[in-house]
Amino acid sequence: MRCSRCGHDQPATAKFCGECGERVGAACPRCRSVSPLGARFCLECGASLTGAAPAVAPATAAAPTPASPDAYIPKHLAEKIMATRGAIEGERKQVTVLFADLKGSTELLADLDPEEARRLTDAVLERMMEAVHCYEGTVNQVMGDGIMALFGAPVACEDHAVRACYAALRMQRAMRQYGKELRRSGGPELQARVGLNSGDVVVRSIQNDLHMDYTAVGATTHLAARMEQLARPGAILITDQTFRQVNGFVETQTLGPTPVKGVTEPVEVHEVLRAGPVQSRLQAAVARGLTPLTGREPELRLLHEICERTVGGEAQVVAMVGEPGVGKSRLLWELAQWAKGQGWLVLESASPAAGTSTAYAPMIDALKRFFGIAEGDGPRRLRQKIINHLLSRNTRLKRSVPAMLAFLGVPAAQERWRALDPAERQHRTVVAIKRLLLRESQTRPVLMAVEDLHAIDPDTQSLLGRLILERPSAPILFLVTHRPEFQPPWKGLPYYTELRLEPLPADSAAQLLDALLGSGEDVAPLKQMLIERTEGNPLFLEESVRTLIESKVLVGEPGAYRLDRALANIQIPTSVKAVIESRVDRLAPEDKRLLQWAAVIGREVPLVLLEAVAELPSSDLRRALERLQVAGFLYEARLFPDLEYAFRHPSAHEVVYAGLLKERRRLLHGRVLGAIEARVKRAEE
Repeated sequence: MRCSRCGHDQPATAKFCGECGERVGAACPRCRSVSPLGARFCLECGASLTGAAPAVAPATAAAPTPASPDAYIPKHLAEKIMATRGAIEGERKQVTVLFADLKGSTELLADLDPEEARRLTDAVLERMMEAVHCYEGTVNQVMGDGIMALFGAPVACEDHAVRACYAALRMQRAMRQYGKELRRSGGPELQARVGLNSGDVVVRSIQNDLHMDYTAVGATTHLAARMEQLARPGAILITDQTFRQVNGFVETQTLGPTPVKGVTEPVEVHEVLRAGPVQSRLQAAVARGLTPLTGREPELRLLHEICERTVGGEAQVVAMVGEPGVGKSRLLWELAQWAKGQGWLVLESASPAAGTSTAYAPMIDALKRFFGIAEGDGPRRLRQKIINHLLSRNTRLKRSVPAMLAFLGVPAAQERWRALDPAERQHRTVVAIKRLLLRESQTRPVLMAVEDLHAIDPDTQSLLGRLILERPSAPILFLVTHRPEFQPPWKGLPYYTELRLEPLPADSAAQLLDALLGSGEDVAPLKQMLIERTEGNPLFLEESVRTLIESKVLVGEPGAYRLDRALANIQIPTSVKAVIESRVDRLAPEDKRLLQWAAVIGREVPLVLLEAVAELPSSDLRRALERLQVAGFLYEARLFPDLEYAFRHPSAHEVVYAGLLKERRRLLHGRVLGAIEARVKRAEE
């Protein structure tokens, strides 16, 4: 018998979990109340406890929250999970686990009418789930007065810890607002407590209704549940494992080493207070202090040349293309700083990594920065800033006011806006933004920068494409970044330039490490090991060094570190592992399975061996290998005497291989061994 909250096995006679205190029994799929083990029907509502969960409608404030995940997981997220289900099952995933519950709900709701109590708890659960889904987390369990959610599983994401913290903050804001509404009507004061921890889980299977069979690895789930239980009402507690991944993205208060039941040593605990000023990995690096730009002089010169052409009066489009970590964001930042110094207007948005499902989010973010709109501005202040800003530029921009007000979220304008056809809304938005850009470009050149084009929502991609294809005759530079596998629709236009960034060559990587570590003789072997390990990827280099510093392998000061102990191997940093896992999960299921086969074969992958084990038609195999090369995972390492592929990065090979469950590894290794033996036997004959 397993606890529905923390997953720990319990004796058959247990009424409550010995680990987390949760009541043990059969949870009703309709009303979520717990009946004794062995009961065939719910003691509260009479629903069957032995059959399949009944079909239910999505939760409302007056209806029980459904137990079946397919009823409350948003459609776009459910489609993403189901589309890759076959490739996801049977994998280890790096995740952040979130537990949230209503503190003291039994005592608070004891004197209320059952229907009123149910209405209140359903409203609480609805707000909790909305916060999770806003940042593309998955609600894994609904448990009476609380939920368990996973960020980074079943579909991996590189910023799972940041997303989880943002979701927790959104959850607490929603709870505070709901609490105020209840108090005004004489209701009870409801407060939630939230706990988070980051680590590994195993996703074993995903059912058609999106129920997931998962197994926690180590203390991942246990510690998340403990953080929730330790949190005071209204608070969010995280472990040190999560803190190291979100430092700067959120503001925290360190509570110090805290005894935790079931854990031998005290656990370092932090309380999340609010969102921090950092919104991207680059901003975090800027806050820490950037390392010197190394090895990108040719690319920077080309960008300056394109800027000169733009100043001549014709709009230009530049796409910086490269794998994660090669320095796209850093190069864009350098260009933006230069452009601002030259008097350009720079419109840039925050990275869309957290909350990518929001339509037009990057464009809205850029325009809000332009209009000086702050997070706390109400509808009246919002309207005033937009109108004043537009009319102060040119009274002719008055025609753009309705579209701009609606696009940036002024409620009164949005009511009329929703009555328009979606195509008409986008047309008017494009016209309004184009007018604004043209007006600004009359006094100064304009740089509009949009990062991670591959990750932004389709609406933003379409809007940006319209602006680019309707090329204005004005000094406007559209600059985007994206990964190699993404193909923009405007590629090939005469005013389009693709700037492909490759990892740093060995000498440039060595210069970067000199700036990070210094030139001491004792770190020279480490530098060589890092360059070989990361293949010159700047992000991987910097994150590897930061991990060595945090783990006290390196001691000293920036630019003057020394090894404190011998180092036989370098662990892949958590941040790098998350980036690679996210990229792997973006692959088509058949490409991902082929990559896993390749990882089992080894760092070098002979084509004849891959053909023998992959069980794919030759044409399908070649096309899949081409896609994996475009995505930057594999490359042709040797053509003679036989074609051989290899993993571009050792870290990618290790992450893909480590993600396989041990039983699946054994199965695949057996098939590879059989293929090798058959090949040797044929050669001997």
